[in-house]
Amino acid sequence: MKSVIFTLLGKDKPGIMEAISRTVRKQDGNWLASNFAHMGGHFTGFVEVQLPEDNIQPLLNQLDAMPELNIRLVQGDTQGASQTHKAALEIMGNDKPGIVQELTSVLHKFNINILKFSSSCEPAPNWGGQLFKASVQIEFPDKFDLDPLRQALEQIANDMVVDVEWQG
Repeated sequence: MKSVIFTLLGKDKPGIMEAISRTVRKQDGNWLASNFAHMGGHFTGFVEVQLPEDNIQPLLNQLDAMPELNIRLVQGDTQGASQTHKAALEIMGNDKPGIVQELTSVLHKFNINILKFSSSCEPAPNWGGQLFKASVQIEFPDKFDLDPLRQALEQIANDMVVDVEWQG
């Protein structure tokens, strides 16, 4: 059995997930994980499945045959990960250019891996502007000193007038 990951992007319409899951099942695949989103009339996401090695190419061929759906396939990394820890950050504040760049720059400076990043802008009811919100799940090595990272994130939060809350 091999773990493979495929990404997909296409015009959204009802039945896409059912068609993909049916195709995976026909190739004796086991659906391990997925993440999907709808943006601008398109459906996008990625899926990790495990299936017999001989069924990988037939799966890709069947997925490629789906109209208006772009698929990419990569082999999953099954090596054991080193000891790591996870934490979540919630960011919220008035929207302005540069919030994501500043945040990711600090995380990169500390060599922090971003596992999940989800963001949105929505009307701020009392302010008349846009409210930026982001949820970020990060991974850091065992025995990592979080204090310098927290201080750096607090500094950019103050500079950009956003709130950064730690969870976990």
